[in-house]
Amino acid sequence: MSPNTIDRKTLSNKFWHCCDIMRRDKLVPLQYIEQLSWLLFLKLYDDLEKMEEAIKKDYQSNVPKKYRWNNWAKSKTGDELIKFVEQDLIPDLSKLSGTPPKYKIATIFREVRNHMRSGYNLAEVIEILDEIDFSNPEDSHILSIAYEDLLVTTAGQKGGGAGEFYTPRPIIRFMIKIAKPEIGQRILDPFCGSAGFLVEVFRYLKDKGDTVEKRRVLQERTFYGQDAKPLPYLIAIMNSMLHGIESPNISLANTFAEDVRSIPDDKRFELILTNPPFGAEEEKRLLAQFPFKTSDTELAGLYFCMRKLKVKGQCAIVQPEGVLFRTSGAYLQVKKDLLNDFNLHTIISLPSGVFANVSPKGGSGPKTNLLFFEKGISTKEIWYYELTPPNGKNYTRNNPIKDEDLEDAYKKWQKREASDNSWIVPAEEITKRDYDLSAKNPKKVTTVVYQSPEKIVETVLKKEKEIKRVLEDLRNKI
Repeated sequence: MSPNTIDRKTLSNKFWHCCDIMRRDKLVPLQYIEQLSWLLFLKLYDDLEKMEEAIKKDYQSNVPKKYRWNNWAKSKTGDELIKFVEQDLIPDLSKLSGTPPKYKIATIFREVRNHMRSGYNLAEVIEILDEIDFSNPEDSHILSIAYEDLLVTTAGQKGGGAGEFYTPRPIIRFMIKIAKPEIGQRILDPFCGSAGFLVEVFRYLKDKGDTVEKRRVLQERTFYGQDAKPLPYLIAIMNSMLHGIESPNISLANTFAEDVRSIPDDKRFELILTNPPFGAEEEKRLLAQFPFKTSDTELAGLYFCMRKLKVKGQCAIVQPEGVLFRTSGAYLQVKKDLLNDFNLHTIISLPSGVFANVSPKGGSGPKTNLLFFEKGISTKEIWYYELTPPNGKNYTRNNPIKDEDLEDAYKKWQKREASDNSWIVPAEEITKRDYDLSAKNPKKVTTVVYQSPEKIVETVLKKEKEIKRVLEDLRNKI
């Protein structure tokens, strides 16, 4: 076994050792995700630019020479390193301009900060990251897995977890299998968080990029995303690049700031895959432009996706139970539009616990559903599937959903099969129940067990006796 092979096997452990060093420097989980992200970005970007320079002799670096990783990472330590990072590197990179790549770098570094106080600890982290060779596919693969594991591990932790922008990957992969993305489609996640949807679509499509042109389209004109918060934006950029999307079209922007009343066709998409924010606080002025009054970001997110689709475009979206069963005001209006102007062909009802990662207090998370619809055709019928955890064991943070748990749903979906946990509901029936879209499994009949008359009388007499005792106590006190 060669030394390089040994290094590759220990790379993941080295990555986690970086986290231990930052914990030693008193950083909390979200801080060391941010710290690792911008450091990894500079190392990865430097390796990518080296490859470009080897191919194109006239290539002009987007990062000033002074701030290229190799020109500073190994030459400074202690207070000198902290001063350089905080007073030179971050401020100067945040001012880059002139080209789209430079603007993207500036956007990233306008929002990041150095959280480490010990320059010696920072130098130790840099020394570990310097061993990574992003021109080596194996290094990139190992680091992409370790980075995703870090997001999963910190999701929902007290003191700042990544749950708000992390969607379980089995859920994403299942949604992609049903959506069936193709090279040539422009694919959007308007609430992209860690870019999990975009990364998984890239994995799904990359082997189909069998020509130079297809690979160019896949890299440059396929993946689009945005997030309103700086940290998810940084994570999305880093996660995309680690997984092989070299120039992701991801922007730091509030999706709800876009005018949904007037969207030009070139700003619409063939496929949208997303998990909008649940119960988030949003500026009233942004939601005021919607044609209905709501403060519900989930409902607004659903409507936004409806408006952003091209005709015949597809959407797969996560929605909480409340949006499905509420039947008044804005909920009624949006769901009427959804059934009249879109083919809502599939709803997958997920059990509680699938999104336990978004609950920082260790709860089961929200009860959710997966909705799949196409623009331009009215709904005739909806195929429902009710997922139950295998072996009757509830999903939790420590017992997460797995890909194989969704295999039965996909198999039955292909033939729109009716079974004990899947059924079809005509659109007319949905209309009759005031557009309540919640999953009501007709195979599950609720049995009511009534008490015997003797038991009822006995219970009433017992309660009357207790009431009399309380009243007598009250009279004595008066």
